[in-house]
Amino acid sequence: MAKPAQGAKYRGSIHDFPGFDPNQDAEALYTAMKGFGSDKEAILDIITSRSNRQRQEVCQSYKSLYGKDLIADLKYELTGKFERLIVGLMRPPAYCDAKEIKDAISGIGTDEKCLIEILASRTNEQMHQLVAAYKDAYERDLEADIIGDTSGHFQKMLVVLLQGTREEDDVVSEDLVQQDVQDLYEAGELKWGTDEAQFIYILGNRSKQHLRLVFDEYLKTTGKPIEASIRGELSGDFEKLMLAVVKCIRSTPEYFAERLFKAMKGLGTRDNTLIRIMVSRSELDMLDIREIFRTKYEKSLYSMIKNDTSGEYKKTLLKLSGGDDDAAGQFFPEAAQVAYQMWELSAVARVELKGTVRPANDFNPDADAKALRKAMKGLGTDEDTIIDIITHRSNVQRQQIRQTFKSHFGRDLMTDLKSEISGDLARLILGLMMPPAHYDAKQLKKAMEGAGTDEKALIEILATRTNAEIRAINEAYKEDYHKSLEDALSSDTSGHFRRILISLATGHREEGGENLDQAREDAQVAAEILEIADTPSGDKTSLETRFMTILCTRSYPHLRRVFQEFIKMTNYDVEHTIKKEMSGDVRDAFVAIVQSVKNKPLFFADKLYKSMKGAGTDEKTLTRIMVSRSEIDLLNIRREFIEKYDKSLHQAIEGDTSGDFLKALLALCGGED
Repeated sequence: MAKPAQGAKYRGSIHDFPGFDPNQDAEALYTAMKGFGSDKEAILDIITSRSNRQRQEVCQSYKSLYGKDLIADLKYELTGKFERLIVGLMRPPAYCDAKEIKDAISGIGTDEKCLIEILASRTNEQMHQLVAAYKDAYERDLEADIIGDTSGHFQKMLVVLLQGTREEDDVVSEDLVQQDVQDLYEAGELKWGTDEAQFIYILGNRSKQHLRLVFDEYLKTTGKPIEASIRGELSGDFEKLMLAVVKCIRSTPEYFAERLFKAMKGLGTRDNTLIRIMVSRSELDMLDIREIFRTKYEKSLYSMIKNDTSGEYKKTLLKLSGGDDDAAGQFFPEAAQVAYQMWELSAVARVELKGTVRPANDFNPDADAKALRKAMKGLGTDEDTIIDIITHRSNVQRQQIRQTFKSHFGRDLMTDLKSEISGDLARLILGLMMPPAHYDAKQLKKAMEGAGTDEKALIEILATRTNAEIRAINEAYKEDYHKSLEDALSSDTSGHFRRILISLATGHREEGGENLDQAREDAQVAAEILEIADTPSGDKTSLETRFMTILCTRSYPHLRRVFQEFIKMTNYDVEHTIKKEMSGDVRDAFVAIVQSVKNKPLFFADKLYKSMKGAGTDEKTLTRIMVSRSEIDLLNIRREFIEKYDKSLHQAIEGDTSGDFLKALLALCGGED
């Protein structure tokens, strides 16, 4: 097994057992498996308390003492997931990887995700050991088997990685960094088609340190993260492999934290992935994986395993995780560094926002008005025609259709649509037919009318709209309801929550860049109000007002700097701290602002996911976001959705809605990722 560099801190969760006696362990395991049944608790306790090196000594002692193979006996006594996990721990790491790859390419079909995970993440030394172990265990050549079971550019990149010849020199040439950035740009963004060979050569051979600088420079030069270019230029398993390589170059523990989260989220657990990662990383970087997991997903790896598994299988996994980060309530320095890097990436990225709905070419409002009239005339309604026209026209074009419809037929198109369609489809189509500011104004009005208030809708709209959008909403609200939005919010909300909403509803957020000195002062205020600063410098009421002013009025670039300075000052991430220290609607509003500053498309992707997960669907939220973001950033939201949840927005909608509502949503979605 690869050891940490000299002087490096050990980051595994499993250590050598003090006072280790292989003969004593062999005897205890033999006793645990002797007779009727087996003592699974004793087996898991011994095996999870020994390092892999010590387990190999136990195997040898077991053979010497009893003339039997320990792994064979374990396979005989144990069953299911628990058996796979224990047997995986008993194999030397390279042989465990070899077995996983053999299983991935055996039989009908190939487990490409397993191949990607192993070959994208292993070091040169681990790769050489894997090739040798595969040859020893199966008397076959791993490269030949990979070639026989894969094809195309995916195959070529796997073969390159399999060589284990990635450069390891930490001395980086600035000229070569610039050259690689240019070569990648010309091979993808600037080229009709893609020169995949350049991507394979550079990402498959350059050192990690070199590639991190290439990725940083690529973002500065093109305004796009390298991941965005890969998604735009490559496809299929090759795209997934290259994205995995980039993730491992950036941070191998973060890559595995993401894989573990995806293995356990939603219905069902991907046990093979969970077992493979927990076994392979337990003596390498499990502590780093835990910390990053806690930062990214706001829950500990330990708690997610505990809630998602059962029995001895669960007990073994929990031992391998090494502890519960939630139990101590501690936010680790390493996790703070990850949070800082996320803010750094957010600060420098110049991501082009793209909607899925664009103005129709050869637009003819006269023809569209006639087609819609025909679709609603007579017995029955042609919903397909209505959906097709309205979801494939921009909002400006829809307003022209409304005017033309009135001129031709003397009828109001919205009224006719209301009489012909109903339910979720009606809410979606009528929402698309309204000008955006009037639609938002109506959603705010609905959120405040009747018994109870929909605070989540108020937060979602007011925390994410630009100054121009907020000003347009104010005008629309006044026009449609003969009352100011501020008065409506004042009468329907209270306390700090009301003050936050009214501040956001003024549309006076600064639009300049960052001010470093001011950012440090603002970060100090945040630290004091969240009660983690050492020396408070003002009364609490004054601090609360200043904190609200900072979040509601500072520009996005400035707030990104504030949140970075907050991490440097406190070793905490501001989002994590707000969730921990605050509660209720005030907390939700502040978190929404922070998430919107960090990555607005990801904020909406999370909202969409939550609207469709579990039993029942929140159709109102789903409709509101699909309508309001379809011409702004729904394409970006789609990309964030598939990146975080490992399924496309198209698939999620398809699995959670039905009928004409489904058709209209999929048309707005704009395609399958």
